[in-house]
Amino acid sequence: MGLRDLFELGGKVALITGGSRGLGLQIAKGLGEMGAKIAISARKAPELEEAKADLKKQGIDALTVVNDLSKPDQVPALVDAVVKHYGGIHILVNNAGATWGAKAEDHPLEAWNKVMTLNASSVFALSQAVANRCFIPQRSGNIIVIASTAALRAGMQMKAAAYYSSKAAALHLTRALAGEWGQYNIRVNAICPGFFPSKMASGLLDTMMSDVIARTPLGRIGGDTDLQGAAVYLASDASRHVTGQYIAVDGGASST
Repeated sequence: MGLRDLFELGGKVALITGGSRGLGLQIAKGLGEMGAKIAISARKAPELEEAKADLKKQGIDALTVVNDLSKPDQVPALVDAVVKHYGGIHILVNNAGATWGAKAEDHPLEAWNKVMTLNASSVFALSQAVANRCFIPQRSGNIIVIASTAALRAGMQMKAAAYYSSKAAALHLTRALAGEWGQYNIRVNAICPGFFPSKMASGLLDTMMSDVIARTPLGRIGGDTDLQGAAVYLASDASRHVTGQYIAVDGGASST
């Protein structure tokens, strides 16, 4: 197999949660461009339809599934829909997430539970469901968890204890699953994005943009294609001997 062939994803089915916009849609475009069949899920049907039209412009035909991963009982239906349409799943990208800004002393418990459920518990629930339905029976699979550089350190001037904690939990879950499921040839890795322009980060970037850029060695925030290379690498055979690891895509900010 040639080096270029290692990055090809033809014949693979990739499910990307939170795939209707932002980082999820960016990843869907990258994996689709490399030949993967794409399924994207999100809570809002209109946003999914917009994303599907956007992908179609790139020649990528995607399955869209309306699904709320904050409700565990909806997980089986999501897996069923993708398997029914494509016949299986080879790549799972756990990208759906939420945040909540509040001082720790004022942080509502309800908000804490909401963030932890979507950012950590749903990653486990969906990974487990896909593994049991597809990956373990076929003795192969690939899970990518979209964590955050917030999982690496808490000194980022954000007051978001639940977000920090949930992303750290997701990153450690990545390592735990990699250790347990390697015997089934299931690889589990994470990407830790820094600041990217997204709906989730927009409020923070409005007030912190200059400071974020000043603390980033490459002198900019993430762009529209900056996550695609890492996603394609981890999703493809180019990383076939890599599991339980993370890649920080943050312009070097976490290294300073």
